[in-house]
Amino acid sequence: MRRQAVDTRPLAIPAYKRLLIGQGTSFIGSMLTQVAVPVQVYAISHSSLYVGLVGLAGLVPIVVFGLYGGAIADAIDRRVLYFWSSIGTWLVTLALLAQTLAGLNNVGIILGLVVVQSGFFAVASSARGAIIPRIVDEDLVPAANTLNFTVGNIGQVVGPLIAGVLVALPHGFEYAYSIDGLLFTAALYSALKLPSIPPDGTGQKLGLRSVVEGLAFIATRPVLVMSFAVDICAMVLAMPRALFPEVADQRFGGNVGPLYAAIAIGSVVAGLSSGWIGRVRRQGVALTIAIVGWGGAVALSGLAHRLWLAVLLLAVAGAADLVSAVYRQTILQTYAPDEMRGRMQGVFIAVVAGGPRLGDLRAGGTAAATGPTFSWVGGGVACMVVVAIAGVAVRSFWRYDAKAEVPVDPEPLPSTA
Repeated sequence: MRRQAVDTRPLAIPAYKRLLIGQGTSFIGSMLTQVAVPVQVYAISHSSLYVGLVGLAGLVPIVVFGLYGGAIADAIDRRVLYFWSSIGTWLVTLALLAQTLAGLNNVGIILGLVVVQSGFFAVASSARGAIIPRIVDEDLVPAANTLNFTVGNIGQVVGPLIAGVLVALPHGFEYAYSIDGLLFTAALYSALKLPSIPPDGTGQKLGLRSVVEGLAFIATRPVLVMSFAVDICAMVLAMPRALFPEVADQRFGGNVGPLYAAIAIGSVVAGLSSGWIGRVRRQGVALTIAIVGWGGAVALSGLAHRLWLAVLLLAVAGAADLVSAVYRQTILQTYAPDEMRGRMQGVFIAVVAGGPRLGDLRAGGTAAATGPTFSWVGGGVACMVVVAIAGVAVRSFWRYDAKAEVPVDPEPLPSTA
């Protein structure tokens, strides 16, 4: 059983442990905001299409600042970049609180703040992802990523459940944004306590050429292209969260919190029993199977008319998503050399965070034309078909062996107590 339980060896590294605790604590708060924003937009507009526009508002800044933020992370101290971009994210949360306290009830202002916050989030996430391979040993990267995703998913369970209670209260949106602002200080503290993580000196100087070089690196490596492509399919075609407010209103008496928490519940369970993940060598096969499983579970959950069954099926989808997320991140962090990791993480954030936002737009727009059930179920089925065909068709991805294609990188930085 110890071999199957989550691998906790990275927690012996003080810098990583602080980073994980700060990320986990702040993530609970950020999930309060991520639930409060679409629910507030739906309360103002009573439209799933407008809820989908929340995803669109965050898409462009995540793509642009994810890519350029990754280039910055390869050119300057990653600790400094992570800290100041986190400060920006925190300030936008306070602005969301201020507009709510002022009673503006303006969807446009909320969308504008989402745009700004998404830009800061993309830069911070690119820097944080590039930091991990520098503070842990290479053989611990899968375990470190699993711990990151598991702790993050715990936040995605706790945060939405709390948010579901808060948004039903008078002044609930104010409470949600206030708690997020308070908890986010943990992330700022953990960033301050990181060791200095300067570039290794082999990367390009900051500029557009650096971004293009990173994209060209991916384009010439089918394994990396596919790791991004299957994730885009999973999130754009099968992410149902933009439909949660409408479906909860129609089927479950407005009880939206469990729907937002369900995917993360499954991810937490999968993370706690993830000891086997790091031992899998055929990661392309495992990634394909996991995403097909995600699509199937999402499709079935869209047919459920009992809340417990919808939550259970979404939790199964979340377990599959945890497995796929760990493999995608691990392939990226170990396949690319260190001088490319910031830019690789920038593309990763653009895809991982931008894909669900496109999925929100797709789900909301389809629901407006055909209804939420067709949008939800049809997206899951489409994901299964597309990923199954693509995963098998690209042979280098299907045959990818993690142990055979790991580049030589600099030694991890010494951690500080």
